[in-house]
Amino acid sequence: MATNRFFPNIKPSSRSYIPGVYPQTEFESQNGAKVVMRYGNKQVNAKLNLGFTNITDTQANEILDLYEEVNSDYDYILFAATNALAGIDNNNLLKKQAEADDSFKLRYRFDGPPTVTSVRPGISNVQCKFVACLDGD
Repeated sequence: MATNRFFPNIKPSSRSYIPGVYPQTEFESQNGAKVVMRYGNKQVNAKLNLGFTNITDTQANEILDLYEEVNSDYDYILFAATNALAGIDNNNLLKKQAEADDSFKLRYRFDGPPTVTSVRPGISNVQCKFVACLDGD
């Protein structure tokens, strides 16, 4: 496991979140009758996109270093209320999922490498995409 899974203490300038879906299969007969087989009571595959505008190259490197570290072991990311989740109401589903401590919870992993765009020397924009996977301890 990675030694550091905490996302750097950098507040995003933009954030989008798509709640996950319940794992299920839908069967439909020729007459239109449907049967749904649900395989769990937890949503999976939630998407979280974070944008960081005009951050220092040092901060961009912190994000890239975390990406390398957690992906070398296919590990997950931990978010603290002071970084990527800053400014989200405590009743928000994203915050509840990220801070849940039951044995099966959504764990956010990078959904591909971060995108770094150089704005000017020493300043960059970074886009990070995450997907939530259901893991058991």
